[in-house]
Amino acid sequence: MSKKLVILGSTGSIGEQALDVARKNGYAVLALAAGKSIDKLEAQAKEFGVKAVAVFDEAAATELQKRLENTDIKVLSGNEGVCEVASIKADIVLNAIVGIAGLRPTFAAIDAKNDIALANKETLVTAGELVNAKAKQNGVKIIPVDSEHSAIFQSLQGAPKGSLSKIILTASGGPFYGKTKKELKNVTVADALNHPNWSMGSKITIDSATLMNKGLEVIEAVHLFGVKPDDIEVVVHRQSILHSAVELCDGAVIGQMGTPDMRLPIEYAITYPKREKMCCDRLSLTSIGILTFAKPDLDTFRCLKLCIDAIKQGGLKPAAANGANEEAVALFLSGKIKFLDIERLVEAAITAQPMVNNYTLEDVFAADQNARNLVKSLIN
Repeated sequence: MSKKLVILGSTGSIGEQALDVARKNGYAVLALAAGKSIDKLEAQAKEFGVKAVAVFDEAAATELQKRLENTDIKVLSGNEGVCEVASIKADIVLNAIVGIAGLRPTFAAIDAKNDIALANKETLVTAGELVNAKAKQNGVKIIPVDSEHSAIFQSLQGAPKGSLSKIILTASGGPFYGKTKKELKNVTVADALNHPNWSMGSKITIDSATLMNKGLEVIEAVHLFGVKPDDIEVVVHRQSILHSAVELCDGAVIGQMGTPDMRLPIEYAITYPKREKMCCDRLSLTSIGILTFAKPDLDTFRCLKLCIDAIKQGGLKPAAANGANEEAVALFLSGKIKFLDIERLVEAAITAQPMVNNYTLEDVFAADQNARNLVKSLIN
């Protein structure tokens, strides 16, 4: 039976690869959502014959409405429109929206009792406890799409409950692996976007360069797999072949390897617990030859340590860290701050966020906005 999908963030890197998977396997795509890239969205909507599309940007949605007026495709706009698309009954909703903008659509999908293939790590980083509680209440499965979390998820299949001892979370190290603080002082946006292994969107590529991405993944892993931060070991693995691993209570280490191709974890999230054949490059260990592993440099790449500290403290500290980082990365990409300013601004936001143990979804958004406001005030 053909899978019925809703894809949020369809014009981004993960979204386009998800559509490639759908195209190759004949999956039905019911609806799409994007930020404002309506040229791509229009083409996608027509190709897959979707029921509805949603665009965050109101003006872009108005233009798309004109382009699709001779079709039966419903055009929605704003946060409400994206949440409505996420609520369409489907086998799975793939959330690949970038940033905290993906949080409300995740809740909408859960309320509609749609299972979720989660590529939007900010959903769990900022509101993991709330999301997990809501998913449990509605009987919804959350299946990770990030290559690292997918690898952990795959490695745990068949492992007896309670047998997990440690998560080994691999990191490519980004484009600046081995560099000193002094060498990072004046790196350019182009330098930071030059990732050695993966082709990704600009925001996540900068996060990889600062190791903030790995810090966010530590927080996400805590909520996905019910472990403590101290039970997660981050290991720099430059080849990006071992996507992550788990250590079980008897000392056995089980990992998932493959070529750096996001289509594999995307397809696994869609087809779980089954596996389907897919046309992608197959891994040849003899061609790779050598796999290396090293400890991350937490002094040079402080964003990773800041995230670990934030999840250890808990409450709204991770939400503040994420909000500050989103704002700082945008400022770096626009040339308004330097690379090393990102970690400074993230640290300031974490420090400024008061400890709150019991919080609501609106509290999460307030913490996010306060962190962004703080970042802006510190660069003016």
